[in-house]
Amino acid sequence: MFSFAWPWMIVLLALPFLVHFLGPDAKKGKASTAPAVSFPYIDRLRASFPAQRQGKKNGRAYTVVLSLVWLCLTFALMGPQLVDQFIPLQNTGYDLMLAVDLSGSMSALDYAKGGAQVSRLDVVKSVVSDFIRQRQGDRVGLILFGSMAYLHVPLTLDTASVRKMLDNTMVGEAGDTTAIGDAIALAVQNMRDRPEKSRVVILLTDGGDNASVIPPLAAAKLAQQYGIRIYTIGVGSQGLVPIPGQYGQIVLQEFDLDEGLLQKIASTTGGSYFRAADTAALQNIYAQINKLERTRAETRSYIIRRPLYRYPLGGALMMLLLLSLLPVVTGIYRGV
Repeated sequence: MFSFAWPWMIVLLALPFLVHFLGPDAKKGKASTAPAVSFPYIDRLRASFPAQRQGKKNGRAYTVVLSLVWLCLTFALMGPQLVDQFIPLQNTGYDLMLAVDLSGSMSALDYAKGGAQVSRLDVVKSVVSDFIRQRQGDRVGLILFGSMAYLHVPLTLDTASVRKMLDNTMVGEAGDTTAIGDAIALAVQNMRDRPEKSRVVILLTDGGDNASVIPPLAAAKLAQQYGIRIYTIGVGSQGLVPIPGQYGQIVLQEFDLDEGLLQKIASTTGGSYFRAADTAALQNIYAQINKLERTRAETRSYIIRRPLYRYPLGGALMMLLLLSLLPVVTGIYRGV
């Protein structure tokens, strides 16, 4: 669609007429008030430009060219442009923020897959990836936390990108300790302005909080105030579990999962706590989330503007060049 960015600039077309009719020489017979320049060799200068002796005959051509120059400049100032507008369709869905623990204990090898020992994080990636795959139409985000929490993927409808970003995560990239409270607070910060009744946080961890600046229960109460439900999932086995050592050997180490804390966080916000990281546990979350009211995503318009001012501006420059060459061309023609 063709349009102008500043169509009111068209008033500049009247400027030359205003100067002509309202200027100091507008009234006939009135002496000019413009300052005169005295040049003692004016006759020699005129003799050097014989083509200018026919100024009256060329005056009309000058007027036409100058008028076209002004027209092109005004047209360029009006900002001609081609505008393409895209309006995505509205869709309904949930706002789901996934908070995944990447602390050092997530490397524990207490799960098996295909007859081989796999880490807790590998299991979480597999299960959560399957969860995300089924959330078509929902807005999904990803928070990673360890010693600190950070937003890895903001809420988006592009669930394939969320799955890919989750698959590229590594144990320890956010630190070796666990900051559950900070992860919840960060989720609240990013979801508090979203539509109500569909804001959900799914928090997966294998330990207890030992690094948060904001206490987990205080963060949970803040989530409750904004109507954000938190579903917590505890992964891993209790007691001694195998874990890769510093030099590649497998050592036994004990990690304690604070189930009491996870249950309090979930109950405070109206969510639920689930034990273990398997498909069955997440299936229960599917059912509970689907009971919530879906909200309509806002419509967004994307406008692509392609400016065209360079074309009338280039035309004005070409006509100015023609105007400067007009005396030369006229002189050559007369010489012939």
